[in-house]
Amino acid sequence: MTGPYRIAPARDPVAPADGGAIALTVDGETVTGRAGQTIAGVLLAAGRVSWRTSPRSGRPRGVFCGIGVCFDCLVVVNGLRDVRACQRRATDGDVITRQDDADEPGGHAAAPHDGGGPGSSAAGPASGEQFGAGGAR
Repeated sequence: MTGPYRIAPARDPVAPADGGAIALTVDGETVTGRAGQTIAGVLLAAGRVSWRTSPRSGRPRGVFCGIGVCFDCLVVVNGLRDVRACQRRATDGDVITRQDDADEPGGHAAAPHDGGGPGSSAAGPASGEQFGAGGAR
């Protein structure tokens, strides 16, 4: 397929070539991925579908929107909180830990999505909770 909107592979700024294997430490366990994957991509490929819990109900959370809008996929990366796993490219040697909003001063109210916007627990159920999906998301 060709067309005016298709980028030739040689000019693709994303450079989808295989950059090789990387290894992350996730909650103390080594998880491997490919260079260029997001942290969420590495976690999903490793079979992990949730890596935090909702502030109010404690239900499992992982990737919901996949575009950085919902904040459901927050993790701690190399000691930095509130990193959206769907937006951050994994790099070799990253140390990923679960983010527990209860650990933050002020408890769950300190969650970045508690400001009343989309997915806010202050505005109602966190995104996806109303679906009652079985299992983790």
